[in-house]
Amino acid sequence: MKAIEVKNLSKHFGEVKALDDINFEVKKGEWVSVMGPSGSGKSTLVNILSLMDLPTSGSYLVGGDDASRLNADEMLKFRREKIGLIFQQFHLIPYLNALENVMISQYYHSSVDENDAKNALIAVGLGHRLDHKPSQLSGGEQQRLCIARSLINDPEILIADEPTGNLDEANEKIILDLFCKLKSEGKTILLVTHNPELGEYGDKIVFLRHGKLEKIKEIQR
Repeated sequence: MKAIEVKNLSKHFGEVKALDDINFEVKKGEWVSVMGPSGSGKSTLVNILSLMDLPTSGSYLVGGDDASRLNADEMLKFRREKIGLIFQQFHLIPYLNALENVMISQYYHSSVDENDAKNALIAVGLGHRLDHKPSQLSGGEQQRLCIARSLINDPEILIADEPTGNLDEANEKIILDLFCKLKSEGKTILLVTHNPELGEYGDKIVFLRHGKLEKIKEIQR
């Protein structure tokens, strides 16, 4: 079953073609890595797939529905319920503790459950950091907090943009293991990275260059 279909997707900024007729699909429960040099269109693709931007042409289907044609209210609901976003820049609220940072995501989903938030933090190894503010957490712990926040509303799809870009090798390994665990539990993962080793953890790699789809590599194991 297809979780995501990207069909003839293009995004133009004046004469600049940030994305130019991109086509690929992600199956349910699959991990797809997106790679390419700076300027290849990766960030533009993430913005469109997370509905923070709209394509100039083409379509983006989730479960067969064209997400790029939703109205503003439908897009907001889609982002809340369908997608979990994980960024390189953590976007945590500095004056809230770890538990509250997770619960704020529940709040926007209109359902707040402190026990669910605690369990999400326990699942990423932060059960002992519930009362800590972001400044009291290491970079790896902040990223795990972001992952817990992205999972709290049980999204169908996780979109991660350079999730280990600011981490040392030890914390990178912790995050990788966590993504592997999430995939084993059936989560669909689309992960953008510059790191070839990280990209190889996926089921396939979508390579972008100058806004075009260069190739798709199936990972053999």
